[in-house]
Amino acid sequence: MDYRRLFLTLIFTISAFLLWDGWSQQKAAQKAATIQAAAQTAPTASVDLRKDSNGVPARGANAPAAEVAVANAPTVTIKTDEYVANISLAGATISNLELVKHKGWDQSGDVELFGKTHKYVAQSGLIGDDLPNHKTLWRQVSSATEMKAGQNTLDVVFEADGGKVTKTLTFKRGEYGIDVTYQLKGAADKADAYFQLVRDDKAPAGDPNMVSVFTGPAFYTDAQKFNKIKFADIADGSVKFDKTADNGWVAMIQHYFVTAFLPAAGTPREFYARQVEPGVFAAGVIVPMPAAVNGVSTLTVPLYAGPQEHSTLEKVAPGFDLVVDYGWLTVLAAPIFWVLEWLERLTGNWGWAIVVLTILLKLIFFPLSAASYKSMARMRTVTPRLMALKERYGNDKQKLNQEMMDLYRKEKINPLGGCLPILVQIPVFIALYWVLLGAVEMRNAPWVGWIHDLTQPDPFYILPAIMMATMLFQVKLNPTPPDPIQAKIMWIMPLGFGIMFFFFPAGLVLYWTVNNVLSIAQQWAINRKIEADTTHRGHR
Repeated sequence: MDYRRLFLTLIFTISAFLLWDGWSQQKAAQKAATIQAAAQTAPTASVDLRKDSNGVPARGANAPAAEVAVANAPTVTIKTDEYVANISLAGATISNLELVKHKGWDQSGDVELFGKTHKYVAQSGLIGDDLPNHKTLWRQVSSATEMKAGQNTLDVVFEADGGKVTKTLTFKRGEYGIDVTYQLKGAADKADAYFQLVRDDKAPAGDPNMVSVFTGPAFYTDAQKFNKIKFADIADGSVKFDKTADNGWVAMIQHYFVTAFLPAAGTPREFYARQVEPGVFAAGVIVPMPAAVNGVSTLTVPLYAGPQEHSTLEKVAPGFDLVVDYGWLTVLAAPIFWVLEWLERLTGNWGWAIVVLTILLKLIFFPLSAASYKSMARMRTVTPRLMALKERYGNDKQKLNQEMMDLYRKEKINPLGGCLPILVQIPVFIALYWVLLGAVEMRNAPWVGWIHDLTQPDPFYILPAIMMATMLFQVKLNPTPPDPIQAKIMWIMPLGFGIMFFFFPAGLVLYWTVNNVLSIAQQWAINRKIEADTTHRGHR
């Protein structure tokens, strides 16, 4: 009876978690679709964007009007140790950006952040009378387009307005950062620079189907901290975030990867977000050009475009590591990742790190599990007596329950003891799920043989089948319920529950399988000891 509750508790908890997350994703999609449909019929002239005739924001504007398409302008191809980038001369904008050290979800090519798959660009420009912006046709004045061996930086320089303004993109070896630098000759007291990330609202390919993963803008300030913004909230005007500050950054987040503009701390700035067109959104920051030095005003704002690697993000900017968001279980998921990362360095493999972590967790919960298994083992020894009570008082439920409780009390059995270890492990299970879902370090990480990516389901369902077998063996080790129908359900539950794991990340199935094997060993040893003690008492 207690093992039935155990399975029911686990199935209900995990199923409720997945159903709630799926429902949230569906509601958000429905809201976005409704708003998008309304936007297609709503008159755009009623929206005051406070922009000039070219669609460039004025100082204090809520948002600039952005143009995503730059396909008609000439491009320059740049190659570094981290990127292959195409820079459009329209705005000197990075129109395509591929991460050469990260393969796509289907292993067919490099990960593409900016490019053809999505409407996704990082635009920038200057605000002021006759100043160049992201629509201006710039001219390349530097000749180098490839980072050579031994070269630590690569400067790609463009100019506009007859050389009055230069824009330099600085690529750095071994870093996922690109410095965007504007130099303005002459008075800059009325000039500002804007930096914006423009993206459609479509999730990247390869996102998991069973749970929603956030795609959209995020802002960070010291006052408000990390604030994720839904596209649908931008579209309907309900979005709230700090508009002005002298610190913080703006980012565009997707599964495993992030882009962000990160102005230097202490510089005044204005954040904005708006819908550019149905299904396309902009999030950005406006920064004033500093006072001129020797007649030249210079402003540099770094652009981060790369993976959400914990060790890297912590060094980029305050709070930037929060883009790896584990939700309400961060307090548990973050330490789990730290331990896994340490174990991976020790073992050289993320799969073996999961195995060792499972063993460590089993040791931590060993006293709790031992007490539970002892109660279940005693339950197993008294099953014949429970069957006898059922035959004797089968027609008197109240008397049967009273006699059963007296027997439990006499034999020091907790009928609910089997549920406690699983209840304790459910938060660990869900936290590990989010770690596997959010840690780019495990993306495409193999284990052994056929397991080539621990964040994806087992392609041949071998691990889920093994896990299902261990669950069935656990049923055999536990006491048989007196009710024949319950006894049958006990054998059916592992099959139904195991099928769910066919679609879970292989790393999570690995954790649960190893945990089951360790539980079987512990439970088998305790069963042997309790049965031996019971036999010994029976002979006296």
